[in-house]
Amino acid sequence: MDEVLQATPHRTVTRVGDTVRRPVHPWSGEVHALLAYLERVGFPYSPRFLGIDEQGREILTYLDGESGGAGWRHAADEGGLAAMGRLLREYHDAVAGFRPAPDGRIMCHGDFGPWNLVWRAGAPVGILDWDYAVLKPPVHDVAYALEYVAPFRDDEEALRSYHHPAPPDRQRRIGIFARAYGIDPDGLAEQVVLQQECTLDLVRRLAAEGVQPQADWVRDGLEGEMRARIAWSRRYSRRNVAP
Repeated sequence: MDEVLQATPHRTVTRVGDTVRRPVHPWSGEVHALLAYLERVGFPYSPRFLGIDEQGREILTYLDGESGGAGWRHAADEGGLAAMGRLLREYHDAVAGFRPAPDGRIMCHGDFGPWNLVWRAGAPVGILDWDYAVLKPPVHDVAYALEYVAPFRDDEEALRSYHHPAPPDRQRRIGIFARAYGIDPDGLAEQVVLQQECTLDLVRRLAAEGVQPQADWVRDGLEGEMRARIAWSRRYSRRNVAP
């Protein structure tokens, strides 16, 4: 029996046996090429692209484990945090040969957060939702992840929404992620601000093109919330130095 994994007007995701069926977008061809490349180089943490079904949906292999909201509590744990950093570095090393740019940019995942990982026994074992893959410097993915796993949110939101058992030591967590990834944490707080500004520009552009869910986000006032988050991150980066 088919199982609906995500039911939204703009993107219904369905499990059919050991496969996942998702809508196709104008950028899906590039994503399929990326997934095929990762399969060729033996990267084990991405779904495999199996083709297009009779309803015009892409067919991907199903990755078994916890995902979505369940990822937050795993990322709040320092072991899960470090595992995320190692997984991101493994992905960047694997993708380095896929249409690299001469200026050092690579095909970043673009949405590397706890909700888009598949978790088993507290460790990430798969990466989902490649629709926002984008040619950027590797630090873009690092900063994007850190916004959510440091997290660059106030203590109240970290406790309420991000499953932290106590107010997080953000500097320590930035250091854990960065060292697991294999880079110096110095300057990463500033990179988070730059990434947030880049993401806001992307949301505004997609909304102007009528792409969902970004069009609804802007209509519902998310732009103001994103600006407030950028301001919080900017204040944090000015007050603190990386560990």
